[in-house]
Amino acid sequence: MANAKLGEALRLLGIEHEAGRVYMALLDLAPAPLSAIGAAAALDGAELAAAYGELVDAGLASAAVEGGDVVAPVPPAAGLEILGRHRAAELDESRITVGGAFESFRRQRLAAYNDDLVEVVTGEAIGPRMRQAWASAREQIRQFDSPPYFPLAGATDDALATLARGVTQRVVYSRESLEHPGQLEEVIEPCIEAGEQARVLPSVPVKLVIIDEAYALVSLSIKEADVHNTMLVVQPCGLLSALVALFEQAWQNALPFHGRTARPGGLLPADRRLLWLLAGGASDEVIAREIGISRRTLFRRVQILMARLGATSRFQMALQAQRCGWL
Repeated sequence: MANAKLGEALRLLGIEHEAGRVYMALLDLAPAPLSAIGAAAALDGAELAAAYGELVDAGLASAAVEGGDVVAPVPPAAGLEILGRHRAAELDESRITVGGAFESFRRQRLAAYNDDLVEVVTGEAIGPRMRQAWASAREQIRQFDSPPYFPLAGATDDALATLARGVTQRVVYSRESLEHPGQLEEVIEPCIEAGEQARVLPSVPVKLVIIDEAYALVSLSIKEADVHNTMLVVQPCGLLSALVALFEQAWQNALPFHGRTARPGGLLPADRRLLWLLAGGASDEVIAREIGISRRTLFRRVQILMARLGATSRFQMALQAQRCGWL
């Protein structure tokens, strides 16, 4: 077992099989005549000379003294350092070669199919294309969500089915998403309870869905999506990479949103929901409507929460709530 492990280690360092056998024999018998080493490794003549020469060149064995035949291994530190660097250089060269070959393929593909990098989808074709996107996801969906919403029957069911298949779904919602009638209770919270990772920003730059690393669905702008009912399908290219980077930057800056799923200790469910809506930027009117209280009661609960957290403003309250694990 030890010899097998040593042989594999030598192979990974670039030492050929015959030279590895000679080295193991050298460790067992040296100092000894090279002929005895060769006999133990079942090598002689030119094969033995070549294998032993490889060990000498690698810094693992001493050269035979002129006029004599006795050989021995040498401390391997320097030799292994050289072998390791040589192997790393070979791997780097291989990586560059393979990467260059793929880039060549990619350039040829893009040159051949340049017209298909961005596809314009309009009108009634948008709905089927969006459903196809959700069904095709295999690993991850990244999304910017904001009104206006395309009237697509079964869209929430599609999102829940995708989550049930184990596809990661990360969504950055705009404040308008939380305030849109019915959106929070009927769409956002059911998806969060099913495993969606959600965050909130005051606004998002564009309505966007990125399917794995394969393609993105994007509107020219939120207003244009409302007026022109137009969507772009972006295939792998520099634009897709920019959209991915835009999403990841927004995700880092957004505030986590857990809907009804979190259960921080010492906090009533209604107060927890109030904090999430405040952190999401919802107005007092929307918050009062969502949790079913009057604006006066809302104001009183906010004051109590601010006192508990030692905050003098709503912004400071949100920061303190996040530090306490309430957000």
